[in-house]
Amino acid sequence: MESLVLIVFLVIFIILGAPIGIIMVALPTVYILITGELPLVTIPYQMYEAIAHGPLIAIPFFMLTGELMNTGGITDRLLALSRELVGRMRGGLAQISVVVSMLFAGMNGSAVADSAVVGSLLIPAMKKAGYSGAFAAGLIATCGTIGGIIPPSIIMILLASSLNLSVGALFSAGILPGILIGVLLMIMCYVIAIFRSYERLEEPFTFKALWDAFLGASLALMIPVVLVGGIITGIFGTVEAGAITALAALIIGAFFYRTLSWSEFTGATGRAVRTSASVFIIIAAAGPFGWMLSRLGALNFLETWLLGFAEQPVLFIVAFLGFIILAGMIMEVVALVIVLGPTLVKVMETVGYHQYQAALIVCVGFLLGLVTPPVGVSYFTAAAIARESLEKVAIAIIPFILVEVFALILLILIPGLSLWVPKLLGFL
Repeated sequence: MESLVLIVFLVIFIILGAPIGIIMVALPTVYILITGELPLVTIPYQMYEAIAHGPLIAIPFFMLTGELMNTGGITDRLLALSRELVGRMRGGLAQISVVVSMLFAGMNGSAVADSAVVGSLLIPAMKKAGYSGAFAAGLIATCGTIGGIIPPSIIMILLASSLNLSVGALFSAGILPGILIGVLLMIMCYVIAIFRSYERLEEPFTFKALWDAFLGASLALMIPVVLVGGIITGIFGTVEAGAITALAALIIGAFFYRTLSWSEFTGATGRAVRTSASVFIIIAAAGPFGWMLSRLGALNFLETWLLGFAEQPVLFIVAFLGFIILAGMIMEVVALVIVLGPTLVKVMETVGYHQYQAALIVCVGFLLGLVTPPVGVSYFTAAAIARESLEKVAIAIIPFILVEVFALILLILIPGLSLWVPKLLGFL
C-alpha cells in the first residue's frame, strides 16, 4: 500500500510538470523523515551508488558526438545519401526520415537527440511537400526510438551497467532489431503514402549521383563502423569508444568538411554538457527511488505478479508488454531503465528467456514511452517542431506505435533476432 501511494504521488507530480529528478529524491526523503528508520545520509549514498558505474562516462561523449555532427554539417550529408537511396519510393521524404534516423542512431546513441535533429531538418520539408504536420511529427518521434536501439545506445549502457552485462554484447544484440524496426516503419510509410498520394523524388536515378552522395558521407559513415567495430572486437571499451567518436566528429567537421567553427564547437559542447547533466541528475535520483521501492517490497510484488502468468505464455506476454508500455507512458525512460529494468530482465530470465534477449526487449519496450502521451519526450519534441497540437499528433502516431509493438512481439517470439549477431561475434 505504501508503494502504491508513493507511485500515485509520483505520477501526479509528473503529470503536473514537476521535475522528475527532484520528485524521485523528495519522495524517499519524506519516507525516511516520516518513518525515522534510517539516517538521511542514505539518500546521497544511494544517489552515488546509482552513478558509480564506469561505462556511464561514455554518455557525455555520445551526446557531444551528436551535437558536433549536427553543427558540423555531417547530418546534411547523411540526408543527401538517404535521399539518393530511398527518396524515389512513394512517400520519399518519409522514407528518407527513417533512413537518416537509422544512420544518425549509429553515431549519437540518444533517441531524443535523433528526434530533435532529424525533425528540425525534415519536418518543415515534409510539411512543405504536402505531408500533414501530425503525420510528420508522429513519424519523426517514432523514428527517434531507433536511436536507442541501434548501437551506440545510452539506455543500453545504463541497463548493462545496472546488470553487469557486456555493453558490447548488448550493443550487438540491438543491430538486427534496429534495422527490423526501420524496415517496418518504411513499409508503414509506403502504405500510408499510397493512400494519401504523398510525394516521391521525380529526378531520374543515376549511379553518379548515388556515388557522389556516398563519397560526401563516407567519412561520417566511418564513425559507426569504427565505434561498433572497436567495441565488438574488444579494441577499446565503451568509454573509449565515446571519446573516439566525439574526436572523430570534431576532426571531420573542423578539418575535412570545414563546417565547424570555434564558436559552433563551444556551443555544441555547452549543449552536450547541459543535456548530459540532466540525464545524470535523473540517473542519480533514480537510485534512492529504486531503493525505496525495493525496501517497501514493490519490486518483489511486481516480480511475483508477472511470474504468476509464467505458465500461460500468451498471458505473460500481454501482461509484460502491457506493463512496460503503461510504465513508459507515465515515467521517463532513463529512470525506468534504472529502477525497473533489472527486475523485468530477471523476470524474463526466470520464465526462460536469454538474459540479453530480455534486456533488449526491456530497452525497446521502454523506448515506446518516448512516443506515448502523456510524458513522451520525443512526442513533445516532434509536435513542437511541427507546430501541431498534441492531440493530432497522438492520433497520427498510432500506426507507428503499432509497428513497434509488432516488432516487440517478434523479438519475444524469435530469439535469433536479438541473439544471432552476439553469437556470431562470439559474445555468447
